[in-house]
This record gives sequence, structure tokens and C-alpha cells, in this order.
Amino acid sequence: MATAPAPSPSPPQPTRGEIWLINFDPPVGAEMGKIRPAVVINRDAVGRLPLRMVVPITDWKPAYQALAWFVYLKPDPANGLTKDSGADTFQLKAVSLRRFVRRLGQVSGPQLDDIAAAIKANVGAP
Repeated sequence: MATAPAPSPSPPQPTRGEIWLINFDPPVGAEMGKIRPAVVINRDAVGRLPLRMVVPITDWKPAYQALAWFVYLKPDPANGLTKDSGADTFQLKAVSLRRFVRRLGQVSGPQLDDIAAAIKANVGAP
């Protein structure tokens, strides 16, 4: 008798403000690639597809201080980051739940507000 295939695990359910490792491969052009951390930015009640809006995180460089779309993230036990980092709000994107690898932690409320404000400035919202 054949055995039934194992049920596939349910996809993760990332929520606003969480930092996850996400597989951004394959990138196209100047898009960020590889597995890297990102902040989930969409409100939890928005969307009906298995997607989340995320802001990729990259290593912090002093030159980013002058760029309004970068938000500095200091590593701490709550966010799970291990080095000074920057949320690159210019690379905001919607990604499939299948790209989520592992939860690292959560940004603080003020950091989440700073990220949302940078996105707002990127699109010219009042």
C-alpha cells in the first residue's frame, strides 16, 4: 500500500514590524539578492494574497546617513541583527510567503515609524 505524501508545512505568517531572513534570489538588475534580513512593513489586515511587503536590510555604511531613504538599525537582542544595518526603503517590495526563511526578531515602534516615514517620503505622500 502506498503512503500518502506528507502534508506540506503551512507557510509562515509574518506580521508588521518583524524581521525575517528572506530569499531574494534571483535578483534582476540592481535588485537586492541572496538571503538577507528584511522588515515586514504592511499592515497585517491589508492584502488577501500570500504576500508581504518588506523592506530589505543591508550592512550599514556611513554614507547612508545622508540618504533619506535609509533607516539605521542598531543590532540588539530584540531585532536579532548582528551588525549595524540599514533598512533600504527604496527597495520596498512585495514577496511571496515562500521566500520567508526564518524569523530573526522585531524592530521597535519608533524604528517602524521611521521606516514608514521614509517610504512615505519616497513616494511623495503628504
